[in-house]
Amino acid sequence: MRANDIELCQENLSSGCKQCHAPLGFDFSFAFQPIVDLENRRVFGYEALVRDLQDQTAGTVLKRVNDDKRYAFDQACRVKAIALASQLQIDCVLSINFLPNAVYEPKHCIQSTIQAAEQFGFPVKNIMFEVTESEHVADPQHLTKIFQYYQTQGFVTALDDFGAGHAGLNMLAHFLPNVLKLDIELVRNIDRDLTKQIIAKHLLKMCQELKITVLAEGVERIEEVHFFYDRGVRLMQGYFFAKPLFEALPTVDFSFLDTF
Repeated sequence: MRANDIELCQENLSSGCKQCHAPLGFDFSFAFQPIVDLENRRVFGYEALVRDLQDQTAGTVLKRVNDDKRYAFDQACRVKAIALASQLQIDCVLSINFLPNAVYEPKHCIQSTIQAAEQFGFPVKNIMFEVTESEHVADPQHLTKIFQYYQTQGFVTALDDFGAGHAGLNMLAHFLPNVLKLDIELVRNIDRDLTKQIIAKHLLKMCQELKITVLAEGVERIEEVHFFYDRGVRLMQGYFFAKPLFEALPTVDFSFLDTF
């Protein structure tokens, strides 16, 4: 799908907000990276990663998103990600990163997402919204309101890059996501780092008590897989399993589990 397709989708999915239809002035698409469920040897879902059409990087796109375009870009991302997921016949979770500072009122701002899901026949229960911990949120109570409303509508919520930002445990104190994604810096070489192991041990225990599902992201080595698998973590993501593919779904070979 290209820019014109997004605008057409937005016109058809009118949410009553002129900001939704503000022209972005640039085009973009998505690459998809699998999130694996090692317990059931299947793909749990795919994260939609924004990409420029020419160099297929995220930075080229994101640097064009100023305050005036933040809301329109956030809405366009949701519609395009759902449309592409339907086109690629994704029948599991679709993970979409959203900009909390672009959501001024959860009930209103989610309407185009719900309508896109209906138009493209994509189940709402299969949509996971990720917010990065490193994204500065001026009003944590507002983010809590967003997440709570999304959960009541049947969406899955996830806190991304946990451990990378400035909020940390304070953010968790305000809301409990369905999924907590451990940051790559904590995951990388954890089998060789006692300090990281101690931190991970207590994070996993905390999430178990809070009934939050842990997802280890940025996994690149079999030793990292073993570390988390041996401690009950079944959802993982990273280059070890598959790199993102532009407008396509990577395949995952689960045969490595035969040696576990």
